[in-house]
Amino acid sequence: MKYLLDANVFMAANNLHYGLDFCPAFWDWLIMSNAQQKVFSIEKVGNEISAGDDALTEWAGGPGQHLFLNPDAEVLKSMAQVSQWVEKNNYTPAAANNFLQVADYWLVSHALAHSLVVVTHEKPADTPLKVKIPNVCVGLNIKVLTPFEMLRHERARFVLGNAT
Repeated sequence: MKYLLDANVFMAANNLHYGLDFCPAFWDWLIMSNAQQKVFSIEKVGNEISAGDDALTEWAGGPGQHLFLNPDAEVLKSMAQVSQWVEKNNYTPAAANNFLQVADYWLVSHALAHSLVVVTHEKPADTPLKVKIPNVCVGLNIKVLTPFEMLRHERARFVLGNAT
């Protein structure tokens, strides 16, 4: 599988479970998996991270910079399908408009265009007031996982020392 990570994966990892200051193995795994063409994110997510002023911002602009893909012609084509799905699914105009202006729209469009698995902490919700990534993914037959499901599927291991 090839994965496309939402901004909340990076932010929650750094702020909670895998802080750059105490779990560098997670970040090394992301870079290694990107080099193997398995793990990516998108330029818009990189821009969200770059708006910060912390170690994650430095990482995204330095060692992690190759994870963030630019949109291509296929992504631009898939955006029409994503926006049509959102427009047809009873979201309020404000909710639809908000979704179509943020990185989530680009993330789902990129996943659709390139058959990638979306990785996010977002949970689906049946509400017309907010378009959720998992709802759109399910509606468009895009596989969606949590970061922990991705790590387990990939058998990632962050082991101290020489443990086997």
